[in-house]
Amino acid sequence: MGVIGVIAKRLDAFVGPGVMLLFPLYASLRAIESPSVHDDQQWLTYWILYSFISLFELSTWKILVWLPFWPYIKLLFCMWLVLPVFNGAAYIYENFIRKYVKIVGRVNGNYSDNQRKVLEMISLDARKSVAHYIDQYGWDAFQRIITAAEKEAKRH
Repeated sequence: MGVIGVIAKRLDAFVGPGVMLLFPLYASLRAIESPSVHDDQQWLTYWILYSFISLFELSTWKILVWLPFWPYIKLLFCMWLVLPVFNGAAYIYENFIRKYVKIVGRVNGNYSDNQRKVLEMISLDARKSVAHYIDQYGWDAFQRIITAAEKEAKRH
């Protein structure tokens, strides 16, 4: 059978750790440093789903031993969750989990969808302060602060 046969037979053991652990670890670190909420959502959801998969495997290992295709199903599912082409974890969050999660500190008020998204990207305490500032001085004043901060960030 040779080396190629062994690799094909144990593809999950060769590719799995990189797809299921190394790349998500790297991407999670990058998400922590980015200002976007969307990548946080992707990677936090991935780790939650991966934990459920691991718990499922631990509790049903006696049955899974008899299913030779299980490692490949797990690998394909994790690839769908992880790969940026699919962003499966974010898809699952948006379409299945989000409606059951009570979002604390949801932004209320007369804001457009884009303005609401910007406000929801910052912490709850900061969001309250910013919302108060916007209510007092208007969205245009806040937009001027953002523009000034972006210019300052580009200088450094």
